Amino acid sequence: MNFGPSSAIDLYARKTEGFEQRVADTLAQLQQAAAEHPGQIVLANSLGAEDMVLTDLIARHQLPIALGTLQTGALNPETTALIPAIEQRYGLKVEVYEPQHEAVVHFVKTHGDKAMYQSLALRKSCCQVRKMEPLSRMLASRSAWVTGLRREQSANRGAVPHSEVEANGRTKFNPLADWTWADIWHYIDTHNVPYNALHDQFMPSIGCAPCTRSIAVGEPFRAGRWWWEDEAAKECGLHVKAADAVAA
Repeated sequence: MNFGPSSAIDLYARKTEGFEQRVADTLAQLQQAAAEHPGQIVLANSLGAEDMVLTDLIARHQLPIALGTLQTGALNPETTALIPAIEQRYGLKVEVYEPQHEAVVHFVKTHGDKAMYQSLALRKSCCQVRKMEPLSRMLASRSAWVTGLRREQSANRGAVPHSEVEANGRTKFNPLADWTWADIWHYIDTHNVPYNALHDQFMPSIGCAPCTRSIAVGEPFRAGRWWWEDEAAKECGLHVKAADAVAA
């Protein structure tokens, strides 16, 4: 019996008009970013499909951009399996940043391991401990970072620029800003890029295990992230401007 597409590639990959130009533009942006920030730029790899495309571009073109990721201590095994897969496939070291053990123990002891479901404030506190603090260490010695943000991902990200200078003076590059989901998967299919197996389980946006679920047909791209919260709140803080964070 045929139950439909067997993989994310089968479901999403499709070549669309202008694809080659978007790839060329993204490569040019990465090359320029690396040249402007020699030895001080890192790809913050979430281990999702977008960041695997960027990883492949960096490796394929031997760009001097470091690879970093956050091992929050609450990721699915399918997610963490990509770290050795990247190192084996591309021969590149992935910098792994973990939360401070004492901070995690204190948070769980104080609020429980299901604190994220209790309130928005506690969920954001969990993100602060497991994501924001390790990210600050990843970026501490860097003048620039690269992300896989795309405008199509959510209303909150609909105006994502290709680059922006943050309040702290660090430059943030979003070279996939105008790519579509079909573009991402066409690239993955074309170049046989390793990807998170959870994408085959209808999880287009993947975070920590307690905060990620599969989405149903017709649901928004990020509906599986923090699904119990209001749509406007669905960011962990990694990609929220300082003013927005204060307002939240």
